[in-house]
Amino acid sequence: MNAYSLIFLSERDAFARLQRAAPPLQPITIRTPQALMPALIDRRAALILLDGAQDSWQALILACKSSAATRRIPLCFASDDAASRGTAINCGADLALSWQELHSSFSAIVTTYARIPDPARQRQLECECGAGLPPLALQGVAQFNRGAYYQQHDSFEALWMATAGPVRDLYRAILQIGVAYYQVERGNYRGALKMLQRSVQWLNPLPDVCQSLHVAQLRRDSYAVRAELQRLGPKRMAEFDRALLKPLPLLPQAPST
Repeated sequence: MNAYSLIFLSERDAFARLQRAAPPLQPITIRTPQALMPALIDRRAALILLDGAQDSWQALILACKSSAATRRIPLCFASDDAASRGTAINCGADLALSWQELHSSFSAIVTTYARIPDPARQRQLECECGAGLPPLALQGVAQFNRGAYYQQHDSFEALWMATAGPVRDLYRAILQIGVAYYQVERGNYRGALKMLQRSVQWLNPLPDVCQSLHVAQLRRDSYAVRAELQRLGPKRMAEFDRALLKPLPLLPQAPST
């Protein structure tokens, strides 16, 4: 699995010294607002550091925190202006520091705030993924694979709500992808794209195979749908190739004993 990323958002080299500190995250510098959301969604962003010198910093905070696909990613705002720091918190920043505070406590901030899966939770997830799909999930898979995307949502949502362990994220990811495919069929570009973007945060921590579902292939399939939607844009939705709406890829389940 790819490493989780530390996103530095600045039009200048404000974070150069911090990047050289080499925390246990992959540093990525974003210089244009247009590149921010794709990086947050696709590069396993664990923490955002935002340079308060940018004119559009308020809009950038609101963009990060208003999207269900990215709002859980902690955001640290850096500025020497106290009023701006207060406004940043009101806009949704998780942390607002002066540059001196940021540099002096950078390692602690990464350790405390970076959104990285807990190792114990990951071990539990891998254990739960070793089991077969429960009956309600099999029902949802059958519905998904015959194109009953609206109905599969109810099955996987019921299972997600009834499941306490981390494998519930598998069910949430599937139901969101299914809803996206339903919106594709309805020609709802924004609804489809929103759900596909939202599903990535649940797919990312999953092993490549979970409860006999080929998660790695599901990632590739759903990402291909998203890429094609973004290539076409809302005005060309009618050109979307429905053959890209693949069934859920299942591996043979071991017989129960």
